[in-house]
Amino acid sequence: MGKKIKKIGVMTSGGDAPGMNAAIRAVVRSCSYYNIECIGIYRGYQGMIEGDFEPLTSRDVSNIINRGGTVLKSARSKDFRTAEGRAKAYKNITEAGMDGIVLIGGDGTFTGGMVFNDEYKFPCIGIPGTIDNDIFGTNYTIGYDTALNTVVDVIDKIRDTASSHNRLFFVEVMGRDAGFIALNAGVGAGAEEILIPEEDLGLERLLESLKRSRRSGKSSSIVVVSEGDKIGKNVFELANYVEENMPKYEVRVSVLGHMQRGGSPSCYDRVLASRLGVKAVELLLDGQTNLMVGIIDNKIETTVLSKAIKEHHSINKELLRVSDIMSI
Repeated sequence: MGKKIKKIGVMTSGGDAPGMNAAIRAVVRSCSYYNIECIGIYRGYQGMIEGDFEPLTSRDVSNIINRGGTVLKSARSKDFRTAEGRAKAYKNITEAGMDGIVLIGGDGTFTGGMVFNDEYKFPCIGIPGTIDNDIFGTNYTIGYDTALNTVVDVIDKIRDTASSHNRLFFVEVMGRDAGFIALNAGVGAGAEEILIPEEDLGLERLLESLKRSRRSGKSSSIVVVSEGDKIGKNVFELANYVEENMPKYEVRVSVLGHMQRGGSPSCYDRVLASRLGVKAVELLLDGQTNLMVGIIDNKIETTVLSKAIKEHHSINKELLRVSDIMSI
């Protein structure tokens, strides 16, 4: 066990996700509960290098549980990738009296924490905050549930206009390397086809599926495309190909983009963030380090950061099968 923890830093890094503020709130209030100080580190690792710190009390995090984004801001940091940058960050946090840090973010955030821990033996605990749900060691990441609900709501609205005009809509959602949003939102919104990086549907099979839908009487269709799908170079090229081969369809493209990251977090994400935030502080107080807290089968579990970064979730094959059946 290391030295007694008296002051904990908290930061958000990488892409923002709904529920990050709820996690910050949980960390700050847990510190207050255990009578230790909490320091907010602004703009992630870049703020750590620049000494952009501010003490946080329970009252400072009032009325943020319902807000999207992150009050601590987020930034990419090229400087932290250098030994000099990390040395400066370590100097700043030790001079500020921090004894441990809670890192809220994704695999890039955890990689930085792991390297920092290896070099300086500085206690770090990670909380998974990313809408992509692509972190190993947790069934759900903070922000994923909110993003799913946002996507389903938008697709429901798009379907209204698709039906009114007999159109085929390609709806691109986030997921450069993982298709969890596309698959789950696609099933939830009743999409005719779902294109994800993990499964190469192929252009001809996509065309055949759409033709089958047309023959069955469907006058409009929704195809949900993960941005990392490998069929076309991009969703617009894919749409052009289908329009050329199925001229009876009027094809439109809707790229949902960063709206998936915004908005007030769902109740599930607020509760998850609160549970993970409390556990992260308790782990540091217990002398633990280099771990990520996650939720598996509704129980809070820990995973070493290296494993959380290197290993990957498998796509749900059963849900793929359900998707195929539902598209009839």
